[in-house]
Amino acid sequence: MLKQLTATVALILGGTPAWADSRSDCVQGKNLDTSISGCTAIISQTPNAAWAYNNRGSAYRRKGDYDRAIADYTKAIEIDPKHISAYNNRGNAYHSKGDDDRAIADYTKAIEINAKHANAYNNRGNIYQHKGEYDRAISDYTKAIEIEPNADRHKNRGDTYYKKGDKKQAIADYQRALAIDPANQAAKDSLKRAQAKP
Repeated sequence: MLKQLTATVALILGGTPAWADSRSDCVQGKNLDTSISGCTAIISQTPNAAWAYNNRGSAYRRKGDYDRAIADYTKAIEIDPKHISAYNNRGNAYHSKGDDDRAIADYTKAIEINAKHANAYNNRGNIYQHKGEYDRAISDYTKAIEIEPNADRHKNRGDTYYKKGDKKQAIADYQRALAIDPANQAAKDSLKRAQAKP
């Protein structure tokens, strides 16, 4: 029954059962070596599968192999110059390598392609905060929150306000973060720190 199901999925996807297994491995992402192997099999059969390069790049990045990750993201972008996830992911890899200028360039390109890409705004905000460019960071976090609010983005903006010395705005953001996710320990810790007497 399972073999029949796999064969049916493969036919729907336009490939062999082995191809369907490789696709599943490439997409699953839990075991990084399995993901890399599955994506490599897809790429060997379908060299223009930008999504497979992107997924394999993410597996390499999670393994800490940033150069291979960047090479795969770059190949995905060569195949599909509007591959937003590849730009965002390559930005993450550049940041992990300490190349913040290239990371900002990639996040900016993702935003140019899709002005509603909340993750790219949030990620670029992280870099600006790291660089001490707090107003730019706050602007990016605010845009990310407008598009898709979540606890981490409020916490990030709160951290930036705190670093600027604006404890009132920082506390407000930490409280918003906890209203969205009451279990967010990082926001709890940051709120406690901000509320503590100097």
